[in-house]
Formats: sequence, structure tokens, C-alpha cells
Amino acid sequence: MNAFKLMLIEAYDFLFLTQPAFVSTVLPSAMCMLVVGGRKERGRQGISSFLCQESCAPEKLCYCALIRNLLWIYCSCFMPLEKIHEVNTKTMERPHEATKMENNTSSCFFMERKTRVKANRKEIVLTKLRKSFSCTPRKLKNFVMDFFPVLRWLPKYQCKEYIWGDVMSGLVIGIILVPQAIAYSLLAGLKPIYSLYTSFFANIIYFLMGTSRHVSVGIFSLISLMVGQVVDRELLLAGFDLNDDATPALGHGSLQTDSQSNTTVFNLTTEGMNAECGKECYAIGIATALTFVAGVYQVLMGVFRLGFVSMYLSESVLDGFATGASLTILTAQVKYLIGIKIPRSQGHGMLVITWINIFRNISQANICDIITSAICIVVLVTAKELGDRYKHKLKFPLPTELIVIVVATLVSHYGNLNEVYSSSVSGAIPTGFIAPKVPRFDLMIRVAIDALPLAVVSFVFTVSLSEMCAKKYAYTIRANQEMFAVGFCNIIPSFFHSFATSAALAKTLVKTSTGCQTQVSGVISAMVVLLVLLFLAPLFYSLQKCVLACIIIVSLRGALRKFRDVPARYHVNKVDTVVWVVTMSASALISTEIGLLVGIVFSMLCIIVRTQQPRTALLGQIQDTNFYEDDLEYENLSSVPKVKIFRFEAPLYYANRNYFLKSLYRLTDLDPNLEAARRKKYEKKEKQHLKKENQQNQPTVNGLDNRDTTLQLVPKQIDFQALVVDCSSIPFLDTTGVNTLKEILKDYKELNISVLLACCNPSVIDSLKRGGYFGKDFGGMQEMLFYSIHNAVRFAKDQKLTADCSV
Repeated sequence: MNAFKLMLIEAYDFLFLTQPAFVSTVLPSAMCMLVVGGRKERGRQGISSFLCQESCAPEKLCYCALIRNLLWIYCSCFMPLEKIHEVNTKTMERPHEATKMENNTSSCFFMERKTRVKANRKEIVLTKLRKSFSCTPRKLKNFVMDFFPVLRWLPKYQCKEYIWGDVMSGLVIGIILVPQAIAYSLLAGLKPIYSLYTSFFANIIYFLMGTSRHVSVGIFSLISLMVGQVVDRELLLAGFDLNDDATPALGHGSLQTDSQSNTTVFNLTTEGMNAECGKECYAIGIATALTFVAGVYQVLMGVFRLGFVSMYLSESVLDGFATGASLTILTAQVKYLIGIKIPRSQGHGMLVITWINIFRNISQANICDIITSAICIVVLVTAKELGDRYKHKLKFPLPTELIVIVVATLVSHYGNLNEVYSSSVSGAIPTGFIAPKVPRFDLMIRVAIDALPLAVVSFVFTVSLSEMCAKKYAYTIRANQEMFAVGFCNIIPSFFHSFATSAALAKTLVKTSTGCQTQVSGVISAMVVLLVLLFLAPLFYSLQKCVLACIIIVSLRGALRKFRDVPARYHVNKVDTVVWVVTMSASALISTEIGLLVGIVFSMLCIIVRTQQPRTALLGQIQDTNFYEDDLEYENLSSVPKVKIFRFEAPLYYANRNYFLKSLYRLTDLDPNLEAARRKKYEKKEKQHLKKENQQNQPTVNGLDNRDTTLQLVPKQIDFQALVVDCSSIPFLDTTGVNTLKEILKDYKELNISVLLACCNPSVIDSLKRGGYFGKDFGGMQEMLFYSIHNAVRFAKDQKLTADCSV
């Protein structure tokens, strides 16, 4: 070992004394200067004693690198080629990562990448398949308990601590659910009994399968609107009249009258449908088919773990969608508020057409409904405002909706408002349950496309509220299980004449404010609804529809208040505000489904545009520090002589390649292609000028001195010799991005300008390696890639000093 060490020292002496230029090319410049300085101070004995030390100072790392390089020289000179190949494959499998770091003592070291172990993908897939399809009692038990989370938390239920809060919140939500269920049936275009079924089954199923402790799942105004739009469209296509109080129009079939049930019945033959069914029957058939397909979509999304779809619905898109849909809901309820009969508009522009019809028929307004609506809105809004102001003093919110419904029903019944003033009432609501029925497959095909946005919106609202509650009360939910829970809250109830459900923000907030602890409160709410279904439903016969419309409109306060937040939203983020406005406008003026699609597409386009034209800047040095910032944004920054530092704040890919180059050329005030062309033109003209001068031997050209003509052709002087690209804000490169960096490296090299990359993340470095940016065997990597901007700047300065000294 000592002989080998002595041989290395002698090899170093020989190489340094005979081939100093060769040593400089083998070693990095900063390391070479250190080693040379150390040798002059220590000599051979100093180096020998230094190598024998066991310490690992940064300077010793430089000598270790020297030994490694000299060893490689020795091997290449004296070892056979087979041995060299063996050493290369065993000890040089991966190149040394040359991201250079320097500390304040001018010593240097290298960051070395970890070896990536290539995994056998085939083996991984087979292992996962064996694990997935294996069935053991323990795995089966875990699967059942994961699929029904109630089996985990219900045995641990702390009755004394939780029961009071769950019972109180369950009763309050149940009382709120009843009037809302009856009211939202107007939005869905269905009878109130089906809304009560929906609220009952949704609470029971989510109690069994949900992972959130506080979310209130049931009928939701936005989902009801989306269901109602599909139901109205299909009723219209089937030949039914959408006017609630009008006699159904004759469709494609014979009109029959069932004298026992006093219901108009159609023998439908439209597109293969030959079932005898009335308007109400056909409407609930459409709703259940739509609900079933939406539930299947949600379950499939859970199976294939497609919950990431919700990430494309940003907060701005959801808020804009909810606000636009709220305007549509408000518009649809105005005719009930003032008691006029107008056809229910369908298709695009429903909001505008409905308002036109309202103003055309305003003279037919029912005075009784107008007075009732005004009184109910004043009472409901006042109660809501007082409740919000004194909610900390109230143990539970006042059941204002239920009080209004009870009082209005009594007044309508004993005042004979329907008979005397022709006020529209809810009508008969049957009690009990209807026999379950399988949703019709032919109707599923008709509504398959409409079910997709319904499934996505229902899932997104549910998961968003679940995560909000989980964060607030410090527990976790499983988003994939939430998708299963919402899916089965749609699939199973669809067999029992129910329509689509979702979590509702207002009821969830009420639930948390009344002391809810677990989903036992959902069971209590379902029992309240069941009580109404079995016994109390007929009591709501005389309830005016204008009262239900008032409840719906007052419940939209939160969404409509978003208009007041537009200035503050615009101040925070202008792009998000534009997304909100576009989504809201499209949802209100076109349709809810198209509005949601427009919002998603426009939001993604905004992201693409922002990456296509990102911020770019030239950086200056913060005085007396090693940090650099945007020269246009901060004061008192000093420029680095002969060095330009360029920052690009986006991924560099095919869509913004041209913008990257244009910004670079504009900020550095140098287009290397134009400058190279200008120099070639200058050289060509200079040759022509010399040739002409030799031929003619004349002192002047066009009255100008030859020297003056030559000066006019001289290319512009370049005020920098190194370009540092700050890659800290570049998360990734594609093939076009790598080729772009290779292009500027080549173009600037022709002008004798160095291009240095700083602050590259490992992904960018790997892309550059694969693209051949650092050349063969990555030999030039250590002089092209730097850990920080300051390291790159110092290297550029040292390079300039070396060039000046050589001159």
C-alpha cells in the first residue's frame, strides 16, 4: 500500500512538472488551484503525511478526487483493456454527479446521486395480483369492516358522551329535512313523497358506509335541479306538458283515463317504449334511472380509484358553478312566488327565456301568493339573520322553516286559499312505502351521458365537506370509501323510487353546531322523516307552493352572497375571478352541465396560458450576500459584471419554447442567431472590401475613409461573457425543452459565451442527461451544472480571470 501511495505521489509530481495543462483538464479548475497551492506549501512529504491522516476535511476530499483521477490514468496506461473494462463496469457504473458546491473556506465537494435500484415491474405486478386475489379470513374481515366502517366505530361508541349531541342534532336535521324535502321536489319536478324517500334512505346508507362523522347526506338543491332538468327534457320528448296544472298533452299513443286513480295515463310507444305509464310514473322512472347510472359511475370510479377527477374542479369552478345554478334555481321558483302559470323552459338559455315569460305574464300574478311569499321571505330572512348573529348563544338553531310551514298550512287550510283565491297547493302526499322497482334499462341508456356530471358533482361536494369536517375535528376520512358510500346512496335508493343525493353544506353546518358526534344523528334524522312518511304526510295537503319556493330561495343566500365577494376575490387573484365569472355565466345562461364543462376547460386553459407566458426576469445580486433576485422587483440590487442571470418561472416544454427564447433574447439584449449572422455578414463584407481595395487601390470609398467604412460594419459589442440560467422554478423538461437548452448552449458558444445551469432539481438533471446535454460520459457536467446561482457566478468570474491571465 505504501509503495502504491508513493507511486501515486511520484505520478503526480511527474504529471505536474511535465504536463501541467493535462492535470488542469483532468481536474476541475477550483480543485486544481487548491491542490497546486497545497503542493507548493507542503511538498511531497506534506502530501504523504496528509494522505495518511484519518480525518475527512473538505480539502482532503479534493486530494481523494486527485488520487481517483491519477489511479484512472495509471490504469489506462498500464492495465490491459479487459481489466479497464472490468474496473469501469464495477466501479464506474454511474458517472460522478458533478453538481459543485462550495463553502466559505473555498474548499469544494461533490453531491453524489444515490444508485437507483431498478425494480422488476413484472414481479411487482404479480405480487400485487397475488395479494389482491388472495382470500384469507383476516383479509375478508378487514374488507368487510373497511366497506362498512360502522362496524369499526359503533362498538366503540361512547353512549354517555355522544348520545345527547347525536339525538339533538338528529332531531334538528330531521325537522329541517322535512320542509326542504317537500320544497326541493319542485326543483326535481317530482312529487314530495319521492323527496322524503330520498332523505330517508340516504341517511341510513351513509350511516353504514360513510367515513365522515358530521356530514349530512340527503336531498340537495343543486343535485335536485340537475335531476329536474333531465326529467323535464325527457317528459317533453315523451309528449307530456310540463305545466304542473295543465292537462297532459297527447303523446305518441292513445290517451286513457283511469277512473279509479283519477290519473291521466299514456300508452307510450316512443322509441320502443310500450309501457302504460302516466306523467308522474314516467318522471320518477327517469329520475331513478338517472340516479342508478350516476351511482354506478361513482362505484366504478371508486373501484378504479379515479378520485383524482375531483382535482380538476377548483374552488373557483365550484363556487361559480354553485352560484350560476343558484340563479337558475331562483329563476325557476319565481313563478311559484307570484302564482303565475308559464311553461317550464328547457334547453340552453332557460334563465333568459323564463324571465321573458314571467314579464309577459306578470299581469296574471296571484295576489294571495304574492302576499304570502312576501310575509314568508321576511320571516325567514329575519330569523336566519338573527340566528347567524346570536348562534353562539343558541344551543340549537330555530326550526324556522318548520314553523313557517305549519303556520302557512293551517292558514291555507282554514282560509280555503286554494278554493277562494286559486292559490296553488302541494296536494295529496301519500303515506307508507311503494313497492320497490328495478330502474328501466331503456331509460338508463337515454340518460347515461347526463349521469356523468351528476355523479362527479355529487361526489365532489360530498368529499369536500367530509374533508372540511375531518380537518376541523381532527380525524381522517377515506376519499375512496366516500365515493363508494355516495355511489350506494344512489344505487340502492333508486330501487325505492328515490333520486340522486349528495352532502349539503347548510345542513352539515347545522349538524356540527348542534353537537353532532357521529352518524348516529343521521339515523335519528331518518326516523323523523320516517314518522312523516308513515303518519304526517297527508297533513301537508294545503301547503302553498309559494311557501316552498320561499324556503328554497332563502336557502340560496350563501351562494348568492358570492357576488359581494367578487372585488375581494379579484384583489387576491384576477385569474381565479375570471374563471369564477365564466363558470357562473355559463352555468346560468347556458345550462348547469355545460357550465361545469366550460368552467373546467377554461380553468385548464388558464393554467396552460400561464405556463406558456410565465414570468421571466434578469436577476441582480443582493448587496453583501450570496443571494440573487429580480432586478425589476427589488431596489438596491447590483448587477454582476460580464454575467447575465436569467430566471424562467415555469416548466420548459413544447408550448412555451418560443416564449423562453424570445424572453431570453429580449432581456439579455442579444439574439445569438442574429449576432452570428451579423458577424458572418461583416466577415463577408470585410473580405469583399479588402478584395476591392486590392483591385482598385483607392484611398476612399464613396467619399468615406476606408477605416470609417470598416467601423460601420463591426458587430455590436457583447457586454457579458457568461449566461447563468436559474432553473429553480423549472419543475420539468420535455424533449423540446432539453433541445432548447442544447440550442442556446450551441448558439452562445459560437459567440464565446458560457451557459451555466444553476439550481436544477434531480428531474431536470435526469432529463438533461438523457438528452445528451452534458456530452458523452457527462464529462463537461461539472463545469456546466451548479448547486446555486452564486457558485455559477463565482465559476464564471474564475473562468474570466483565467482567460484574462492567459491573454
